[in-house]
Amino acid sequence: MDKLYVNNNGVLILNNTYVLKVGNRAHLYGDGLFESIRVVNGLPINFENHYKRLTDGMKALKMVQHQNFTQDFLYQQIVELLRENKISKGGKVRLSVDRKQGGTYLPKTNEVDYFIESYPLPNNEFILNDAGYVVDLYDDIKKTITFLSNYKTKNGLIYIMSKLAAKEKKIDDLLLQNNKFGIIEGSSSNLFIVSNGVLYTPSLDLGCLGGTMRMQIINLAIANNIKVYECNITPQNLLVADEVFLTNAISGIIWVGSYRTKRYFNTLSKQFINLLNEKWKTK
Repeated sequence: MDKLYVNNNGVLILNNTYVLKVGNRAHLYGDGLFESIRVVNGLPINFENHYKRLTDGMKALKMVQHQNFTQDFLYQQIVELLRENKISKGGKVRLSVDRKQGGTYLPKTNEVDYFIESYPLPNNEFILNDAGYVVDLYDDIKKTITFLSNYKTKNGLIYIMSKLAAKEKKIDDLLLQNNKFGIIEGSSSNLFIVSNGVLYTPSLDLGCLGGTMRMQIINLAIANNIKVYECNITPQNLLVADEVFLTNAISGIIWVGSYRTKRYFNTLSKQFINLLNEKWKTK
């Protein structure tokens, strides 16, 4: 593979270069946010919604958004990096925003640094997994509902621990619950279930991530006359559902094949994959 570059605060450097500064607050305190963005035909897709979630998260964390930190500016920074890394088809981007160094729990400043990585992917389109995921519930830690629950902060230990627990159980994923025992999301994805042709997903006030792909699926469902409701999801709902799938910005749709003794179809999962690829005109 050719050498890849990263964008470190507007400067392109090789990705094997040391860039972490002493006192970096994301490293010391998890004091930052990030966005994972899918690339199709060499361009970031759905960027408007990623930018909105990022800047909403910055406001929630009391970070200062400078005048030049605009959607167009960051989009062009990403496009330039993709070109430098010769990613002309499928790929992914990680855009990070960290509060500048200084202070301990009380920061010295609310200004930010940004960091952009990009990597090629083997496929230029969304592809549904052949084997359905095997999932269960993650019981060790419950996700507390707060005003930060919907954002991609750099405090990701609950997701890391659930991934490790899934590996120990030799299954694909564990579904997270909030502190009220509602099932809200996968370890790196939002959750949808289908019953009698109707789509259900946890609402944002239940503590799930405000996923950009989640929003796309809701919009596509409405546009295609598929009823969709935001509501609490329980284990009983999983056991009577016809279909379950997960969503995230990079994979699009991940079909769930089973939960404990329950097996699922993938009819709507296939339909949504086709709708996503049509939306962004993959070639």
